[in-house]
Order: sequence, then structure tokens, then C-alpha cells
Amino acid sequence: MRSKLEWRPARVIAIENPAEDVRAVTFAVDGLRSVFDPGSHTNVKVVIRGQIAIRTYTVLPSAPGHLKIAVKLHPNSRGGSAYIWSLADGDAVEVTEPENRFELSWRASRYLLIAGGIGITPIYGMAKALCARNQSVRLIYGAKSRSQMAFVDELQGLLGDRLETFIQDDGRNFDLAAEFAALPADGEAYICGPHGLLEAARNLWRASGRSMSRLRFEVFGDSGRFAEQAFSVNVAAYDRTIEVRADQTMLDALTEAGISMIYDCRRGECGLCAVDVLDCSSAVDHRDVFFSQEERHEGAKMCACVSRAAGGSITIGTGYRPGAI
Repeated sequence: MRSKLEWRPARVIAIENPAEDVRAVTFAVDGLRSVFDPGSHTNVKVVIRGQIAIRTYTVLPSAPGHLKIAVKLHPNSRGGSAYIWSLADGDAVEVTEPENRFELSWRASRYLLIAGGIGITPIYGMAKALCARNQSVRLIYGAKSRSQMAFVDELQGLLGDRLETFIQDDGRNFDLAAEFAALPADGEAYICGPHGLLEAARNLWRASGRSMSRLRFEVFGDSGRFAEQAFSVNVAAYDRTIEVRADQTMLDALTEAGISMIYDCRRGECGLCAVDVLDCSSAVDHRDVFFSQEERHEGAKMCACVSRAAGGSITIGTGYRPGAI
């Protein structure tokens, strides 16, 4: 159960490699209606173990009638990135009309853009849009090495000294506290990257006393404190036990088993898929950005779309009960 997706047939017309571990794929899309702003995403039907699954990717600036995405091949992929990397020129897929939950406000006097690794995908389009409108913008971009920085040369030419790169191999890391302090009161920060980076940014922003409405973020659903392991989910309302593979989300396992769930974003942002945690034999690996740090510490709920048990078994009550409405 989720918001309606408008699917469109598409085919691959171009494949590029903007970084050593990133593949950019351009699709020609039949009947594409929408014009889309930076930060928009599309859903793609991928095939994993012979089964259709849905994965969400940021849409890069694209020509009319086309959608372009850039995907990092993750070593612990649940199958989506591996599928995108397997595509060849001319292959047919299905994609959705783009939608945006990570929009620029166009109200700030200065914009700070922060990208960690493949988190550059929404930030790249934002940087281009802000420059086109002569907005005051600074972009800080971090990755393990420069060779893993997609679009960095283009962004360097576009932004000049308004782009600063932070290479982990060179021992350089973000100083978020200093970056936030340099922003005017009506400045805004937009950040996309791994979970730890977003948590640090949220905590520092809140500690600075700034309005949380001026910090916008998007997270990767595959970054957590623990490596993915298989685990069992005991669903108390149904008196059933569901096995979750290491390369599978709890939400996918539950819905495939016929457990009724409410969900939407699949990125740990909206909280619709939250379930009650009744018991857990191991730690809960919270990978969402919906719950506060205090709520995660309490451990009473978790987002089924991205969060998981670190192993063993977990007992939950689902957020949806047949006949409860």
C-alpha cells in the first residue's frame, strides 16, 4: 500500500562511467510528462533472483523525454545496483514519472551543499540549478579518493573555488561545525550521503540553534552500523515467522510473504512503514532518518523499509492490522 506510481516503458540509450565505481544510465522514456526539479527521483523495476523489485534512484539533469541516473555498485548490494550495472544499450525497463521529496526552497541567501560519495547525485543537479540562477552557493564533496568522485571535473569548472573536495585517502574530513557557523541565519544546507554523515549534521545543526526546516537531507538506505545479515521476523499479529535474507529489506520480505504493510518512500524518511519492536535477540540497526536519536535508543519502533536486526530474530507488531480501520 503506497502512493500511486505512474509507470512508463523505457529503453537504455547511453551508458557512461563518471567515476570508477559509478555507472550513469540514460533512458528514453515513452510518454514522459513531467518536468522535474533537482532532487527528484524515479523508481525502476529491477530483476533480482528472477523476481521483480522496485528501487529508487535520483534523476540527474536530463534532456526532454529522457531520464538519467547514476548508480554506485555496492559490494553489499541487495541486487538493485548489480541489475543497473548489468544493463546494456537497448535494454527495456520500466520507470516512473519523477517525484521530488528533496526540493530546493529558493528562499535562502546562501546555500551549502554537502555530498558524501554517491550522495553527489541530487547535489549535482542542485549545484547546476543554483549556478544558473546566480545564487550564492558552496559545495563540499567528500569521498575515499578523487577517482571515486562522479562529476567532480564538471563541478570544478562550474563552481571554481566554491567547490572544496575532501579526500579521505589524503586525511581530509568535513568540519561541519565550521561550515554551519559560516552560514548566515537565513542560509540553508542540503546534504546527501551515508547515515553517519547525516546523523552528525543533524546533531550539529540542532546544537547550533538553527531552524531544522533549513536543513534538508536525503539518506542511503543501505548504510548502517552493522553488515547485513539474515534474520527472522516473528509477526505477532499473524502468528508467523518470516525469514529476511541479507540482501533483502524487512519490508520486502514481509510484503512478499503476504503481510499487509503501509509504506511509501522506501528510504527511511516518511515513517509510514514503522513497526512496533516487541522483542529482539540482537541490536536493531536503525538506518532511517525519521526517528530521533532518543526514539532509536528506546528501541520501541523501527522503519521496516531500511532498518533491520543485526542477526538472530526480532518480534514485531505491524503498523497495519486487517479489519482495524
